[in-house]
Amino acid sequence: MADVLHPRDVSRDIFSATVGSIFCCYTGQPFDTVKVRMQTNPELYSSIYKTATTTMGEEGIKAFWKGAVPTAMGMAAENAMAFGVNEALKRAFPDPNKDQFDHNGAQRRPDLLRPFLMGAITGCCSALVLLPSEVVKAKTQVAVGTDVSSNDIFKKMVRKQGYKSLFCGLDAQLMRDGPFYAFFFGSYEMSCFLFRTYVPSMPEELNYFISGGLAGMLGWTAAMPFDVPKTNVQSRYDTKIVGSYFPQMIQITKERGILGLYNGLGPTLVRAFPANAALFLGVEMGKRCFDKFLWEK
Repeated sequence: MADVLHPRDVSRDIFSATVGSIFCCYTGQPFDTVKVRMQTNPELYSSIYKTATTTMGEEGIKAFWKGAVPTAMGMAAENAMAFGVNEALKRAFPDPNKDQFDHNGAQRRPDLLRPFLMGAITGCCSALVLLPSEVVKAKTQVAVGTDVSSNDIFKKMVRKQGYKSLFCGLDAQLMRDGPFYAFFFGSYEMSCFLFRTYVPSMPEELNYFISGGLAGMLGWTAAMPFDVPKTNVQSRYDTKIVGSYFPQMIQITKERGILGLYNGLGPTLVRAFPANAALFLGVEMGKRCFDKFLWEK
């Protein structure tokens, strides 16, 4: 346990996740700004192109990064937890084939299932930590166009359901985060391995970038069917801690069909590639910077 939670390793995990979060935020924020404006004022912002051109013309390019600082802070906390847990699991259960060579001098194939399993465990840990903030956020986002703040929403939650309201929809959070992080971390490790094996001339930085982008897209593709009912469940005030999720999923499927579980997948994937490509590139570069300038081994 001492090796798993060594101060240097934990500090490195937090630092690199913070760097990656900043990269991710400032890459993905313009997409978020466009999305939010289209959702809150569809009459004025009727398409991606019109939203982008109107915002640029009326407010200038800086408007696309409104709210970037608090967003980056939230991302840093979330990713420090997720990447920290995942890296700790790697140290606790190392792959015996990693960086090993056979008798012919060829590198052994790593266990490609292990990152998916560790990613799923990471998702479950992340769900438990992030659930209260996710519940408040979901209810706040539903109150679009009003002056209601997150603090007002929190007070209303406690008034209606008590402090247990912060943990309503636990099963929904687990069902979304488990698959997401399984494919997020699992597909990243697999993609990096495949590129190193079949495109050995590819620079490592490009490998991190492309693999990270693909990981984000695959993660959201896997998680989206679970995310739609999660959002519906956590935005209500009659949700149980466990037990409301699956009835909501069945209801959405009956009303909208299977495709109803994929509402919003298109814009999510458009943002997912550049944002997560920047995230993983930032994390890997953060590790290098930490090793070279902050805390040498």
